Amino acid sequence: MAEKIKIDIVSDVVCPWCILGYQRLQAAIDELGISDNIEIEWQPFQLNPNVPKEGVNLHQHLMKKYGMLKMDSDRNRQQLIKLGLQSGYAFNFFEEMKTLNTRDAHILLAFAKSVEKQTALKTRLFDAYFKEQQDISDRTVLSGLLVEVGIDAEKAMAQLDDQEAQQAFDAENAYWKELGVSSVPTFVFNRESAVSGAQPVETLKQILQELTP
Repeated sequence: MAEKIKIDIVSDVVCPWCILGYQRLQAAIDELGISDNIEIEWQPFQLNPNVPKEGVNLHQHLMKKYGMLKMDSDRNRQQLIKLGLQSGYAFNFFEEMKTLNTRDAHILLAFAKSVEKQTALKTRLFDAYFKEQQDISDRTVLSGLLVEVGIDAEKAMAQLDDQEAQQAFDAENAYWKELGVSSVPTFVFNRESAVSGAQPVETLKQILQELTP
């Protein structure tokens, strides 16, 4: 049996370009018919680790972080909606949308990996945030999402107050930044090469074809 192509996806669950990039990666995999030859692992990257528990209005956050005017933010949203629909993803942005602290979500994703439900939880988190206007920093919401994807919520939620799980997240988050990852999504192929951003399907197909035995 041919060795699988390992793809680490460094991302955050409040990053619209991350779900867009994943949609395009999945399209490339499907078009090449190589899904059985792919292993995906999601890696943590907190875009805004200092966001408070209650979150921050997304427009205000973008203004403060990037100096972006509201009209620019609105224009970006419209562009993302258009690109999302082209990739089969329906963003549902709203005026009072917040950027959230995603630390808990990342710790749960690490647990989900141990029970082979990581991609299921990751995509569910994306949908909850971008489609359903849910607060994915709220532990009650997170517990419900775990149940929906078939993960033992009690065991998973216990990780959020576990010191070892906290330290493991901090180490993993730091690891990717120390490797030079500064923007997401970043796709790392076989721990040898990487590309950043929501790359076009054809670009991703070309990379995968070069890696396919």
